[in-house]
Amino acid sequence: MEFLSTFQSFRTILCICPDCNQIHRLSDLRIKYSGKAPKTWLDTIEAKNIHLDMKEEKFEEKEAKIRAAAAERGRKRVGTMIQKLLVPEISQFKFNPYDIKLVTHPIDFVVFDGMNKDDLKRIFLLSKRTRSPELNSLRRQIEKAVTDKKFDWQVARYVDGKITFE
Repeated sequence: MEFLSTFQSFRTILCICPDCNQIHRLSDLRIKYSGKAPKTWLDTIEAKNIHLDMKEEKFEEKEAKIRAAAAERGRKRVGTMIQKLLVPEISQFKFNPYDIKLVTHPIDFVVFDGMNKDDLKRIFLLSKRTRSPELNSLRRQIEKAVTDKKFDWQVARYVDGKITFE
């Protein structure tokens, strides 16, 4: 409160301007200083913050370039990675690697043939061979459901903790 009262008292202190010889209140003065003001601790902190901001900007630029280069390298490797995951017979189909989506269970892959060219032609369910009788039985059930056209398309919406189907 004392701090505020000091500023309030500045209205009661009167000064005479050396340039215009007018009387002014101290609180109304716009003081200008032509010389170089001595450096304070706040000036040092502000300078360091400016320097730090500049370094952060440079870092963010470098980071963006590094991330873009890494993403490009990753995109170039997708085809090879997918081909390594697939058995040789499946890789002979020459699907676009970006059209292949990994599911893992009960089937290994779903291929949306032509999806990345905005020309979806067919959808394939692909799996590697397995010796698991349970998994083979499940895959036969999926095959039968597709063959018998026992599938449906529904859109599910999750809003406020509830799932609704359209």
